[in-house]
Amino acid sequence: MSESVILADVVRSDFVEGHHRGAVVVTNPDGSVDWSVGVVDEPMFPRSSNKPMQALAMVRNGLPLTDELLALAGASHSGEQFHLDGVQAILAKAGLDVSALRTPPAYPSSEADRDAWVRAGRTPERLAMNCSGKHAAMILTSTLNGWPIHDPATENDPHARWGRDDYRSPNHPLQQAIRTAIEDSAGEKVSYVAVDGCGAPIFALSLAGLARSFGLFAASAADTDEGRIVKAYREFPQYASGSKRDETELMRGVDGLFCKVGAEGVYAVGLADGRGIAVKIEDGDGARRARQVVTAATLRRLGVDEPVIGQHLASGVVLGGGVQVGAIRPSSIFD
Repeated sequence: MSESVILADVVRSDFVEGHHRGAVVVTNPDGSVDWSVGVVDEPMFPRSSNKPMQALAMVRNGLPLTDELLALAGASHSGEQFHLDGVQAILAKAGLDVSALRTPPAYPSSEADRDAWVRAGRTPERLAMNCSGKHAAMILTSTLNGWPIHDPATENDPHARWGRDDYRSPNHPLQQAIRTAIEDSAGEKVSYVAVDGCGAPIFALSLAGLARSFGLFAASAADTDEGRIVKAYREFPQYASGSKRDETELMRGVDGLFCKVGAEGVYAVGLADGRGIAVKIEDGDGARRARQVVTAATLRRLGVDEPVIGQHLASGVVLGGGVQVGAIRPSSIFD
């Protein structure tokens, strides 16, 4: 992203001490670009913002989940107990337990649940990793289709996952179906394939393609595969993220809104009228505080102004001595 622009200013005691740069794009219901700043037509990794499209491929291939478990299949969850119970319920439908997961061991990302986990003497586990719902659904989909999950004989071979027997391999039938679903939704071809943080493939799109996907999903009829996924997200947002996450607040606070964050500063939103929004903050995971503010500023620019938008605009707090002395503020491009 060589031509990023300033999206937010870091203000401390009325002094601008830094900036967050990146790109934003808004797409029309027909998929065309309505407004953009920065580079929006070059490849980028949506990271976990690809999860609704990954879930689409699984639903197309017989994933029988509905409601909260379908939301969990497309989640970056916080590791709360209801998330962990849901992951185990998905695996049980395949006749398997947590030993089938190939997510990297992790602690719950929810601070309270992580602290309780450590106090109980537990170490990082595959179940607690934020992508375990998606992986459980991948395993269930593969099992239902008679596709291999992994070969125990090659479990310790880091290169084995690039064959066809590991459900995380880009060459696996499920991952090929996911690639197709992503391309169908974005209206463009995947330009690069890499390994995501959870070990599954991540497929590169343009930022405009990501926005286009979310607009398409958000406006889909309730009886379509996309519509069923969006319904699960909207009705059970705490399963798609966490009970105290900004995504949950946004979906509860704006009627018809559908959203998903991704690592490295990505935020994707779909509105019920078919408009899509995608944000990419260039300074990556260090920009989580800016990602929320910039997304809210974009929504306000489009005329979405429910109370939750103001709350998100005020979420970027700069502290000094334990009290607020400044804020992360949208730049003048949103005026």
